[in-house]
Amino acid sequence: MPPSELFLTLYGGCRPPSIRTGYRNRAAALPMPGGRRRTPGRRTPHVTRSSARIQEVDRVILEREDELATLADAARDAAHGTGTVVLISGEAGIGKSSLVEAIGGVLPPQARLLVGYCDDLATPRVLGPLRDLIGSVGPQLSQALEQGDRGEVLEALRTECEQAERPMVLVVEDVHWADEATLDVLRYLVRRIARWPLALVLTYRDDELGSGHRLRPLLGLIAGVDRVRRLCPARLTLPAVRCLTAAAAAGRGTRLDADGVYTVTCGNPYFVAEVLAAGDAAGVPLTIADAVQARLARLDPVALEVLQRLAVVPSAVPRWLVKALIPDNPTALAAAEQRGLITVTLSGVSFRHELARRVVVESMSTMHRMAANHAVLAAILTRPDIEVARVVHHAAQAGDTDALLRYGPIAAREAIAAGAHRAAAVHLLQVLDLHPVLDPPDEADLWQALAIENHTIDAPPGDTLAAQQRAVGLRRGGDPRALGTSLRWLSRICWWAGDPDGAAAAAAEAITVLEHCDDGLLAMALSNQAQLYALAGRDTEAIVVARRAIALGRNTPATLSHALNNLALALYRRDDPSATATMQESLRVALTAGEPEHACRAYVNLIGCEVERLRLDIAGRFAAEAIEFAERAEFMMFASYLQCAVGQLRLVTADWDDVLPAVRNALDGAPPARCAALILAGRARLRRGEAGAVEMLREAWQLALPLRERQRIAAAAAALAEAAALGHDTGVGANELLEVYELARDSGKPLERADLGYWLSRAGHKTDPAKADHPYALLAAGRWRKAAEIWHAAGCRYEHALAQADSPQIGDQLAALAKLDALGAQPLARLVRAGLKRSGVTRIPRGPVPATRANPAGLTERQTQVVQLLAQGLTNAQIAGRLVLSVRTVESHVAAVLEKLGSRTREQAVARAAELGLGAAPEMM
Repeated sequence: MPPSELFLTLYGGCRPPSIRTGYRNRAAALPMPGGRRRTPGRRTPHVTRSSARIQEVDRVILEREDELATLADAARDAAHGTGTVVLISGEAGIGKSSLVEAIGGVLPPQARLLVGYCDDLATPRVLGPLRDLIGSVGPQLSQALEQGDRGEVLEALRTECEQAERPMVLVVEDVHWADEATLDVLRYLVRRIARWPLALVLTYRDDELGSGHRLRPLLGLIAGVDRVRRLCPARLTLPAVRCLTAAAAAGRGTRLDADGVYTVTCGNPYFVAEVLAAGDAAGVPLTIADAVQARLARLDPVALEVLQRLAVVPSAVPRWLVKALIPDNPTALAAAEQRGLITVTLSGVSFRHELARRVVVESMSTMHRMAANHAVLAAILTRPDIEVARVVHHAAQAGDTDALLRYGPIAAREAIAAGAHRAAAVHLLQVLDLHPVLDPPDEADLWQALAIENHTIDAPPGDTLAAQQRAVGLRRGGDPRALGTSLRWLSRICWWAGDPDGAAAAAAEAITVLEHCDDGLLAMALSNQAQLYALAGRDTEAIVVARRAIALGRNTPATLSHALNNLALALYRRDDPSATATMQESLRVALTAGEPEHACRAYVNLIGCEVERLRLDIAGRFAAEAIEFAERAEFMMFASYLQCAVGQLRLVTADWDDVLPAVRNALDGAPPARCAALILAGRARLRRGEAGAVEMLREAWQLALPLRERQRIAAAAAALAEAAALGHDTGVGANELLEVYELARDSGKPLERADLGYWLSRAGHKTDPAKADHPYALLAAGRWRKAAEIWHAAGCRYEHALAQADSPQIGDQLAALAKLDALGAQPLARLVRAGLKRSGVTRIPRGPVPATRANPAGLTERQTQVVQLLAQGLTNAQIAGRLVLSVRTVESHVAAVLEKLGSRTREQAVARAAELGLGAAPEMM
């Protein structure tokens, strides 16, 4: 997304509003009430930084409703003949200009908006912001401004205000840069404003006003005026930044960490816009660097040196540390404070923005940075209450390997204990990258800790596997208990990396090593083996080994939860009624003991089972709980995998727009996660007839085969069978799919057997209907009505239509066709139409036109226009006039919009349309 488009999202909501040309420091193309444009100046506008791009605002500005209401009140007062001064103050980039640019959307219809700009020039333009108004004001004032005579300007301005036929809103932007002549004119206006129909809006940076600044007298004069309003826009909140980050990610097709964006920008809208435009919260966009460098250039060498000493501290600098770093000249900070770079309080010093601090650090030479960090490190190590994480940071930046080797492992342990797994992995890497000379057991501990943390945060599986292999190698010949534990972890990591042979070999060796060592460690090794059996569909072996693990590890919650989960998986595949209770017990044990990995795994399997049983409400509740739990615990591997469970839920409810967003992270994950994600995303695309569906399913099939897990192979086979039934050449032989069906029929889950069997039969292959109550099995047995009832009750809209389409009754088939058209399920709808035609039906609905199918709500182009105009607050009569339609026709369109969007009111429809990205109403004037 270009920076200009991205910045507009800052104040228009999550969806970028329509874009108009951007201008800065010139009054040009100002938005006027009613959609008109006014071009006040004769200058050629130019584009500079993105924080001041003019935008159209449809209805609201993000987190600026109160400020806009105040501006609207001032404009209404002016319309009633009473003037007001409005002061908008704040730091650079806080959104003062954006408020100004939004004024046009809240003005009374008859109001006139004039905007002039002050420039940051070495010598300010005389009457610069007023000269910007030439051509937009009356001829007398325009001529006076062209001539530049102060007396004539004041007289002409008085005439302009007293004889104005319409109320006027005059905005002077960045008045802290105003020249003296402009300040004189503003003082003249302030003294007389109460009796004129004028709202005078002044914006300025309050962090750049020293005690002797030339703006101070004007502000003092305004303080004595009765008619004054003061606005101080706040920084954006974390929810707002998350909203904007989501919009940027949707437009860019990439993912950004919203919390990270908020951390480095502190919610400053300009900085947020630049970071999102750059697409990287870790770097410093050049536009921000230029702005900060301009301020640094105004500091004397002593002040700059002092600022650089503090800049290497990546947080607020406490008072004691300030004294330690600059004991001789603390007053040197005053210049940096006056320039708005830092904030000084009794408790310490902090940079106004983290990005500004980074610019300062990046301007330092390498040796200078190392020396500054060494000074900070030395000061920290003198304190009795050492913060280990700070020590490690500054030790690494200073190149102090001794301190890093001493404190790095301690910092990692503290991070692990706190659940900060990413930080732990960073600390461990910092130590291991130094290639320390350690005893093998100690070095193995570090490598294994890194592998486990990488596994937890879903780091690339190759890196994780290499770290654990290194740990196992260092363990050999040493303590068998430690070796057995490392082998068990190696088995787990091999499985996640898509290496079932490596996982099986390590699992078997772990049991052999631990067989006579320790019942607790052996129990977990046995449970790991049971998991591999369960995933491979070897249910009898899984049950035997899991029960042995439970007996040995009953007093160890982690082992007990893990083993119960594996037992439940095998029991579920056998339709054992105790499976659900066993799985719920696994979750309860893990949650009670505070074992996030085992709790997340229990959640994953519970959700999958509830979805397969079509108890979707229960599955949805588990999913919401589980994702929140995984993210809170920073267990990102399972957070990503849990999103796949959400994707499965969205697939069966035919909320196909939500499938890809749910599985997007898993698509970049390890083979087991990627395989599951490809099946879900491919099947959602398949059912809508979207390109790339079959290719995704083929890749899933190719991933599933080497994993040798029946659940993945059967799911991929069923998806390919559905593709074949819908008329696609899948490139996978029917015999291969039939072999999978035979395995699933003998020992697969109910869904695996029924789903694959139905679609194979639909594709023309002979299968024996599964003896089960699953709707797919009922449908394959010809009991379409019972299948339809079950799916309808569960909320499975696509499958409900599928079952209705199998009815011999034409009325049922037509009803199914209508449902499929509403869902955008083109391939199956096409087959139903063909069947109706073969049955001799002559009046078959033709289905939605392509433009409607492309619309996520199934709205026609005209219906989309209607909902966009509803968003502007227009009545049916106004919409009819805008679209040149009859009111009755508009009423029909509105009714259709409400029905398709599942809304009862116009407001609900507008909100739902915004969620679907159906915004930005056309200007049809």
